[in-house]
Amino acid sequence: MNPVEIYTDGACKGNPGPGGWGVLMQSGATRKELYGGEASTTNNRMELMAVIQALEALKRPCAVTLYLDSQYVLKGITEWMPGWKAKGWRTASKQPVKNVELWKRLDDLLQQGGHVVDWRWVRGHNGDPGNERADALANLGVGQALGR
Repeated sequence: MNPVEIYTDGACKGNPGPGGWGVLMQSGATRKELYGGEASTTNNRMELMAVIQALEALKRPCAVTLYLDSQYVLKGITEWMPGWKAKGWRTASKQPVKNVELWKRLDDLLQQGGHVVDWRWVRGHNGDPGNERADALANLGVGQALGR
């Protein structure tokens, strides 16, 4: 399996408000940057979109080390999702899971993509070069959503 390092981040100006997502991917000497945005969204949706877009960009199964600063996405994928799925995509309090269509999309990518993902949390805005670049890309996505 091809090893890939991925950094993802989301940004939102207002919550809800215009938002963006950013992805930095590195495999050996190859580096790829992706970003995009939406005119009206939330920070959590943009954090999820960054991870989804990163995994969708992979052309074949990879050994992924994925760095993210979102506890929401990290806990959702590593702790909460099995329970949500067992309860028909409902929370412990029997409420519908927020952003369920994005969680399902991410789940499908993980089930069908053949990737092995090592999820790594990093503190945001703390000087990690990969995280700082993903943040800058997410902000470019906000600009794109605003038509700049």
